[in-house]
Amino acid sequence: MAGLPLSFAEPFLLLGLLSLPALWWLLRVMPPRPRRIEFPPTRLLFDIAPKEETPSRTPWWLTALRLLAAALVILAAAGPIWNPQTGLAGTSAPLVILLDDGWSAAASWDSRIKAADELIANADSDRRGVALVPLSEPARDITLMPAGTARVALRQLAPKPYSIERVETLPSIERFLKATGNCEIAWLSDGVDTGRGAEFLGGLGKTIGDRALTIFEGGTPPPLALAAAENAAAKMTVKVLRANGGIAAGTVRAIDPKGSPIGEARYAFAPQDRETEAAFDLPVELRNDIARLEISGERSAGAVQLLDKRWRRRAIGIVSGSTSDTAQPLLASTFYLTRALAPFADVRLGDRGAPQQAITQFLDQKLPMIVLADVGALSPEIRERLATWIEQGGVLVRFAGPRLAQADDDLVPVKLRRGGRSLGGSLTWEKPQHLASFAADGPFAGLAVPKDITVSRQVLAEPDATLATKSWASLEDGTPLVTGEHRGKGLVSLFHVSGDMRWSDLPMSGSFVEMLRRIVDMSGYTSTPGAGVAGEAQKETVAPLRTLDGFGAFGPPPSTAKPMPADFRDRATVDHPPGFYGPADGPIAVNALAAADRIAPLDTSALRARYASYTNAEPRDLRGILLSSSLALFLIDAIVVALLGGGLAALLRRRAAPAALAFAFLLSTLLAAPQPSRAQNNDDFAIKAVSQTRLAYVVTGNADVDSIVKAGMSGLTLFLAQRTALEAGDPVGVDPAHDELAFFPLIYWPVMPGAAKPPQDAINRIDAYMKQGGTVIFDTRDAIEAPPGDGGASQTPGMLALRNILSSLDVPELEPVPREHVLTKTFYLLRDFPGRFNTGQTWVETLPREEDDEAASRPARGGDGVSPIIITSNDLAGAWAIRPDGQPMLPLTPGEPRQREFAFRAGVNIVMYTLTGNYKADQVHAPALIERLGQ
Repeated sequence: MAGLPLSFAEPFLLLGLLSLPALWWLLRVMPPRPRRIEFPPTRLLFDIAPKEETPSRTPWWLTALRLLAAALVILAAAGPIWNPQTGLAGTSAPLVILLDDGWSAAASWDSRIKAADELIANADSDRRGVALVPLSEPARDITLMPAGTARVALRQLAPKPYSIERVETLPSIERFLKATGNCEIAWLSDGVDTGRGAEFLGGLGKTIGDRALTIFEGGTPPPLALAAAENAAAKMTVKVLRANGGIAAGTVRAIDPKGSPIGEARYAFAPQDRETEAAFDLPVELRNDIARLEISGERSAGAVQLLDKRWRRRAIGIVSGSTSDTAQPLLASTFYLTRALAPFADVRLGDRGAPQQAITQFLDQKLPMIVLADVGALSPEIRERLATWIEQGGVLVRFAGPRLAQADDDLVPVKLRRGGRSLGGSLTWEKPQHLASFAADGPFAGLAVPKDITVSRQVLAEPDATLATKSWASLEDGTPLVTGEHRGKGLVSLFHVSGDMRWSDLPMSGSFVEMLRRIVDMSGYTSTPGAGVAGEAQKETVAPLRTLDGFGAFGPPPSTAKPMPADFRDRATVDHPPGFYGPADGPIAVNALAAADRIAPLDTSALRARYASYTNAEPRDLRGILLSSSLALFLIDAIVVALLGGGLAALLRRRAAPAALAFAFLLSTLLAAPQPSRAQNNDDFAIKAVSQTRLAYVVTGNADVDSIVKAGMSGLTLFLAQRTALEAGDPVGVDPAHDELAFFPLIYWPVMPGAAKPPQDAINRIDAYMKQGGTVIFDTRDAIEAPPGDGGASQTPGMLALRNILSSLDVPELEPVPREHVLTKTFYLLRDFPGRFNTGQTWVETLPREEDDEAASRPARGGDGVSPIIITSNDLAGAWAIRPDGQPMLPLTPGEPRQREFAFRAGVNIVMYTLTGNYKADQVHAPALIERLGQ
């Protein structure tokens, strides 16, 4: 009926609609409505009705309501049927049914089966043979069969979970048509072109010739598909595809390996869009648990996207042992690591606090991979936790540097060569070395060896019998650049160069990114240790574990499924249906669509065919609906007439109600609660610390020592105010375990012989303070007690206590203050740094040698060029200590002339050094700068 799937059993009864205009005139008149008037008799004279009255007219809308009810009765009597059954044109020729049975037909598979079943039933009534041709089976023999047999064969068909190649069935169709002659063809199409659609239509048109062709399409929701899932830094996205336009929306569900839902994401199509995107804004830990994405309400393999370890975005923690307060980000030791890992991993920087605190935090978060960039000494507790974490599957990657070179732990894959506190010697060459090769059985196998990478320094490995099996990348001289080994389920790897540009230009190369990517791919999925670390051959094949059927449900692999290469990345095929392949603990996903695949509508307008809809297989009688609707309209008409005629009166009268109903909302009996006392100790401490620049000292708990140190720091503060422009506030005593240290540029720590080791929390705070730019003076105050001879100064009780403290600190490489050090020229020109004693040495962080590449490649040093640690044994605070009357508190040894004056000058230089940093370093090099400028 005018293009609608509607027919009438008795169409002649529709002539009754012509009587509707006559009903319009019959329903016009309506008796006048009674009126209510007051009773007083005098009013009767005014309200005498005239002898003739004009009848009232029925409202037009009430008349239209009655006409609509009458029209519905007439339509119901005509026997309307929605989606009437329509078979093919009556003929005695055999029937050939072409059936699309790929994944795109699965969502409306029941409709296709019903349409095919109806066609077979009509052929059965006409006693015609039927040939059933699934377009996914080009090798299937096409034969005519009785309708009953064809119906049984139809019920045995199921949609395939992959895209079908219709073109491959053309030769068998052509052979059958030539052998059969005249026949009638019905194509149950899914309307989707997944590739080579135009080629199939052209070939089909030539093969059919002038035979009758009916194409079934439309009447069912268009198929939807998922492709190109991506686990980005902030969210996981997936493309939702369709072949036809129109406004549509839906939901994509995320499911974990156990089948439990993780989240949902909405998607919406604009009228002309054929693809859109669904985004899951979930934490990376939840996104990494997603094993399956599916479109809600869509039953097909194409509407499912399976995810394996390649889609899991690892959370990687990076911990740096170098100072982190440099203002030049390109010089940060984590800059290149962060940039290299960011495209495929969730990078978390442990740059706030001590390295051991960051490592503890990452271990508590159960990250699969941790990168340590030049992290040296670790506490025994941290080393034990890291070792356990590695045994359970964690991946630890370390980068070399000055701190690692002097560390002594077993969290490296090979034993490192030791050369004392200074790197020097064996770690440098006359000319830079180039990368030579990647190990064939290592994770970098197959990567192109770049020729432009040079290495100027490295940490050397001690030669042994296993070094070759642990080497992943080697230099031209045969020394390893990257080593690694399995430990339990986990992995330990070491880059023998720094993670920045100081020792090599590897971090700037594209190979660096790919090397880290391959290590990241191993995190959480390490294999059993073997001769190499790559584990398995690159051409390994994996067997199907479980596969999807055409409806997107998991099941056992079919007999046609074959093993596939481990690096298979293409769309599913008949040999490799979609599903999981390989071991159960690390399977590989194959999907119906590849990431670049898109679907398009199949344009069949070039074929000479008549068209039918799949909805024809579902007839529906509309008589009941129409009669029920007309009855409802007549009921409404009766109610309206009663209202207009005054038949319904108000049953209740309004009464005047009391105006006020009081509700008690305010209770005045509540007593004002006294304000709680606030502990303002922390606030007072912070306000006092930041109101002025102040020096700090560590409170030891020994009253005598603390009083002397306080007097000494006060004396130095007074001397600074007299000799310099710095007017510092009174010194502050601090407890490293509880107080905030970041307020102070300098902290003086008097080391007590035999004192207990501070708690680890205090050590971590001191470590973080030094990493963030602060300086700590450790003074053992026992230079006079040192026994004579070499190494005597390191055997004093105070020095032994200091070693106990520093054993858990990540201390940089140290050296005695050299003559050219900025500390000797910051304010006064000094040769040494005496205190109460003048025989002890003062140690600071080692400066880069002029011949080192590091000195040339780093124009600024971490911490603004200030050593984070100064060690002395000359009892500086004892020399600075002044009594209230202005006299020295302690005598000096040996008491040389002006020794106390030089002690104060040493204190001034140290304070100015911590406050000005490389500003004074630039002043030291001013003559060289002027000479370079030609002045």
